[in-house]
Amino acid sequence: MLAVSVAQASDSLPYYNSAEFTPHWLETNSTKLEDFHRIPSFSFMDQDGKEVSEKIFENKIYVAGFFFSTCPGICPSIRTKLNKVQQKFLNDADVKILQHSIRPNTDTVDTLKKYANENGIVTGKWHLATGDRETIYSLAKSAYFASEDLGNIQKTDDFLHTESLLLIDQNRHIRGIYNGLNSASVSYLIADIETLKAEMHNH
Repeated sequence: MLAVSVAQASDSLPYYNSAEFTPHWLETNSTKLEDFHRIPSFSFMDQDGKEVSEKIFENKIYVAGFFFSTCPGICPSIRTKLNKVQQKFLNDADVKILQHSIRPNTDTVDTLKKYANENGIVTGKWHLATGDRETIYSLAKSAYFASEDLGNIQKTDDFLHTESLLLIDQNRHIRGIYNGLNSASVSYLIADIETLKAEMHNH
């Protein structure tokens, strides 16, 4: 399991472009980045019934992940960790959180709003996205490299791979992957957000 970004001791973070999450060390002004993998355009609805698209993440750093509101297993644990991220960057307009529901048919806007209210999820900071199931799954696999088993519950409480949290920079490049169940890993995530913020303001 990929638990942490590999750049903890560094003042820069790698770039990722495949499901293997092999790090690519590139300068932020490298011409290679022009054609490098990035999160494509998307459009969903959030818990406030507002469109959530790549436009609201323009020049923002965000943490991306997957969940569904009735998940009894790992979701509450991941949510606790994301709450720490939200709290740390609550007053920082550069940092957002985006969780995509993998059960969008039952996770309606109203359901997500109730979930947000019950769990201290702050409007405008932490977006819970719902929309067309096929679109979400396609984005999950092609953009965020979630496994083919995404949402395959079967006989367990967990859904596979979705404990992963991904760090996306202001240019929609993937810059880190973290185990959202692991406190140390989420501490690295917070540190790496700080690294990205410094990079963003230095260029």
